[in-house]
Amino acid sequence: MKLDQVIQGLQITEKGTRLTVEDKYIFRVNRDANKPMIKQAVEKIFKVHVVTVNTMNMPGKARRERTANAGRTSDWKRAIVTLKPGEKIDLEK
Repeated sequence: MKLDQVIQGLQITEKGTRLTVEDKYIFRVNRDANKPMIKQAVEKIFKVHVVTVNTMNMPGKARRERTANAGRTSDWKRAIVTLKPGEKIDLEK
């Protein structure tokens, strides 16, 4: 897997915004990516130093339309990346 396929996006949520004070950022990542791949991709793309990476698999949710048709959203993976103290990722990009 190429490094540009590892990170699917930065998640800007209430929890994610709270964690930026602690130099932590939440990313949505490819489900096949492992911690070393995520670390390498974040360091290359954002030019920062990563201290730790924590990952979690998020299950898809059941969804239903107004009819009896039921389905599910896709499963996905989240990574919380801790940066070296004092380093930031510009959220304006």
